[in-house]
Amino acid sequence: MTRLTGSPRFCPQWLQLRERADDAARAPELLRPLRDHLAAAPAPERFGGTDGLVIRDLGCGTAAMGRWLAVRLTGPQHWVLQDHDPVLLAQAALRMPSTAADGRPVTAVTAYGDIAGLTAAALADTSLVTASALLDLLTRDELEAVAAACTGAGCPALLVLSVTGRVELAPPDPLDAALSAAFNAHQRRAAGGRRLLGPDAVAAATGAFVRRGARVMARSSPWQLGGPESVLTERWLRGWVGAAREQRPELAAEADGYLRRRLESCAAGELAVAVHHTDLLALPGAAAVA
Repeated sequence: MTRLTGSPRFCPQWLQLRERADDAARAPELLRPLRDHLAAAPAPERFGGTDGLVIRDLGCGTAAMGRWLAVRLTGPQHWVLQDHDPVLLAQAALRMPSTAADGRPVTAVTAYGDIAGLTAAALADTSLVTASALLDLLTRDELEAVAAACTGAGCPALLVLSVTGRVELAPPDPLDAALSAAFNAHQRRAAGGRRLLGPDAVAAATGAFVRRGARVMARSSPWQLGGPESVLTERWLRGWVGAAREQRPELAAEADGYLRRRLESCAAGELAVAVHHTDLLALPGAAAVA
């Protein structure tokens, strides 16, 4: 994902570990209205002068979003994979699919940089902007800039896997609520002089696009952890509890015991976790929320 000043780096191993859960969580029901819009819209010229879709993936990471979406769209596609991490970009360039759903060609280039310079002019030849697990890492001003650029260019945006702050663990534990609240506060922290949106990102993005005349559709896209995802569940648990402890050090003693109990349940296959996210599709046109 795009690395902005003060935001964390994401190692390729973590992105690979979460990819299966991400793929299962993304809301496929947003694809039909997206396809309908793309089919009705005039196609901009691709690089090289051939008509087709031009898709810009903000914070592409290792191109997991591209691998998921390119094979679900038809027609020739040209992807611009944008990130501020050259290690991730190098992997992204090698891992995109070469054909679309109908066998038409998919090509890709990488673009080093963050979203600071994203403008309507920069998106003039773009058919679609995508981003996965990015919005909660933005500030309100950065999100407003993304919405302004997309709506100013008349470009739809598919923005998926934004955390909502809601986590459900089964079986429940008395400490769940305190840790969840502490984690959510950590997500909203000021990092490197930037106050992140965290679980407020979905509401902020919806408002930013609707105010600029876009029609916004939202669908739930929860991670379902546990069972075959035990390795990811363990990694998520450690990170979730660790962030909560960092936010509220007074929870440390209780949190240590909590983590031990939860890891034991995870190893025994007895823990189920739903980490709630929301996917958004913003289409140019009459403002509405669906």
